[in-house]
Amino acid sequence: MTAPYTGRCACGAVTLAIAAEPVGTRQCWCRQCQQIAAGGPTHNAIFPAAAVKISGTLAHAAWQAASGNTLTFHFCPACGTQIFAQSSARLHLKTVRFGALDAGHGLEPEVVIWTEDAPAWAQIDPTRESWPQQPPAAPPPPSGT
Repeated sequence: MTAPYTGRCACGAVTLAIAAEPVGTRQCWCRQCQQIAAGGPTHNAIFPAAAVKISGTLAHAAWQAASGNTLTFHFCPACGTQIFAQSSARLHLKTVRFGALDAGHGLEPEVVIWTEDAPAWAQIDPTRESWPQQPPAAPPPPSGT
């Protein structure tokens, strides 16, 4: 599948419409992702923030990541479905959870990150690019000036 992408939370109170292709897709094994994903990794598509339109009410929680940046996680307050995360260092991007996208989206992780935090039993695809921690940030988009 290609853009546009659509999605929703488990109860349908929050919906997404995304009008761009992801700038990247990742599987994340950091401890914070393991905590919100019941012990496994999160699977994420990173989109330009302006391309992600969300309808419905979201709740959020924030904490400081190992990088020193503040990570804010947005979720449906009715059913708890994780919708997206955003880093204080990259406000031009929204990291949308695969689980919030409608089935058939066709996305898969290109990169596996924070592998040093993965439990010994984790199955990490050796054919994927991987990083023991956070990879270097992509440059911000051109300012247009």
